[in-house]
Amino acid sequence: MKRVITYGTFDLLHQGHINLLRRAKELGDYLIVGVTSDSFDVGRGKMNVRNNVLERIEAVKATGYADEVIIEDYLGQKIDDIQKYDVDIFAIGSDWEGKFDYLKEYCQVVYLPRTEGISSTMLREESQNNYRIGIIGSGRIANRFVPEAKMVNGTQITSVLNPDPLQAESFAKAHDIEYYTDFDDFIKTVDTVYIATPHLTHYDYAKRSLLAGKHVLCEIPFTLKKNEALELYSLAEKQNLVLLEASKTAYCPAFGHIITLVKSGIIGDVVDVKASLSKMVAPPIRELDASQAGGAMTEHAPLTVMAIVKLLGTNWHDMNFHSRMENGVDVYTQGVINYPHATSSFTLGIGVKTEGNLVISGTKGYIYVPAPWWLTDFFEVRYEDQTKNRKYFYSYDGEGLRYEIQEFLSMIVNNRRYCYKLRHHESVAIAEIIEKYRNKENVTVI
Repeated sequence: MKRVITYGTFDLLHQGHINLLRRAKELGDYLIVGVTSDSFDVGRGKMNVRNNVLERIEAVKATGYADEVIIEDYLGQKIDDIQKYDVDIFAIGSDWEGKFDYLKEYCQVVYLPRTEGISSTMLREESQNNYRIGIIGSGRIANRFVPEAKMVNGTQITSVLNPDPLQAESFAKAHDIEYYTDFDDFIKTVDTVYIATPHLTHYDYAKRSLLAGKHVLCEIPFTLKKNEALELYSLAEKQNLVLLEASKTAYCPAFGHIITLVKSGIIGDVVDVKASLSKMVAPPIRELDASQAGGAMTEHAPLTVMAIVKLLGTNWHDMNFHSRMENGVDVYTQGVINYPHATSSFTLGIGVKTEGNLVISGTKGYIYVPAPWWLTDFFEVRYEDQTKNRKYFYSYDGEGLRYEIQEFLSMIVNNRRYCYKLRHHESVAIAEIIEKYRNKENVTVI
């Protein structure tokens, strides 16, 4: 039996794809098709917000040409697959002429003629709207957001809002966009809003934006109160709008794989989760200003608690906190959240340095994610029998904001109002835990 393998994104499946699959199939008896995963497909230079990998796999299967479909998820996989599946012929479109000659060491390489006049890029440009994104706030994270948004298809940063005219103008000039100091003038010019303002203003800006009929991506912490979070998600649902908490770690490929592996039972029942995060800061800075809700808990809990909630759920039994305070701000906080059949803890610092790793302990093994775990690009599954240990490597591109932007735009484009990577009730739970701390429930000062 002659085995043939080909690869592609197969986004917005069109006649050109079908022709390539047909020609590849004609080269042998058995056709294996590798479909690039959502995280691996970076060939176009921008992240896709149309068809996800499962949709693209189903589209390839529906052509009837593929005998087997696999997912391409890492660099060097083509060589591994050729050997694993005992492939005789590697086939690819002629637009890649010469790029895969290195595979001739392993099998025959055939470049197939492409169908002229049609491509996924062309179809995407014809069918895809560019959503006008307005940024509220012009601080550090907003400056990182602009170049990250350019890496996602369908985005167009058009304006910024800041009540301070000097800051607004400076930001606008730096990024070649319009600036506004009045919310009502600003909101008329955009389709979607990214909120990157101080913590205490998130609720008000999100609510006003939703009432104006705009989709909202809001930086962490989403809100500092449970009821505010519940109200905003209810309003978004009523308005039929996307509201997403901008927790970049929740949307990055490696962290998503960690959740999938844990849920599959690879380390057995989870008994303990430990997450740490610290970033040293020096005054004067917002993070050390009590009047602006500064502190280690409000700065870092949205990420560490997110990991705990994703892994253990929201049905906790009790919780307590220990903090070191300076000028009314917690520069260090350790929290413990107990569940009926598991426990968890998080350690946070802005004036105290800690390791910054994530450890998920189970009855069969554990997962170790080294610092900085929130920028996950590597983790290891470890067992008592070390020969069974397995390492996982992923690309964590740029500042990571592109992952949350991609999820946000994908939800809008595909008319999807809920996100399994960070569900509404999980986001509400994070706000509830922060609120309990701010209300000094079970807080001990050390």
